[in-house]
Amino acid sequence: MAELKTKQHDADVLEFINSYADTQQKKNDSIALLRLMQDVTGYPPKMWGASIIGFGQYHYKSERSRQEGDWLLVGFSPRKAAISLYVYSGCAGQEEIIKDLGKFKMGKGCVYIKKLSDIDQEVLKKLMKSTIDFLQTKYQG
Repeated sequence: MAELKTKQHDADVLEFINSYADTQQKKNDSIALLRLMQDVTGYPPKMWGASIIGFGQYHYKSERSRQEGDWLLVGFSPRKAAISLYVYSGCAGQEEIIKDLGKFKMGKGCVYIKKLSDIDQEVLKKLMKSTIDFLQTKYQG
């Protein structure tokens, strides 16, 4: 079984943002997301792999395979095409929440936004809380 390559490490989050975010807008939005996600989660930002900033973590075991590992509860990455928000789990009630988020595109496991001002940050907070509650309940113990 292949080992998960994206792991938490101690690289400097602000240094990453300053070197990786390709526009001033993305840098500003990334700093704002740092504050928002830390306030909502209560966890400090940590680097995951080469380009993801995560908050909190949980240990999962796949129901369909023998894969297991640690993963971030919520997070983001200021990628070139868009900011990837890792805040969606698809749990009950999230379809209702996300319809009020604003301007975004949906990926397989994340939400893509061009800029933070395109979305309602209060709705983002609700989405994060529902994801965290779901993951902590599903994977506790």
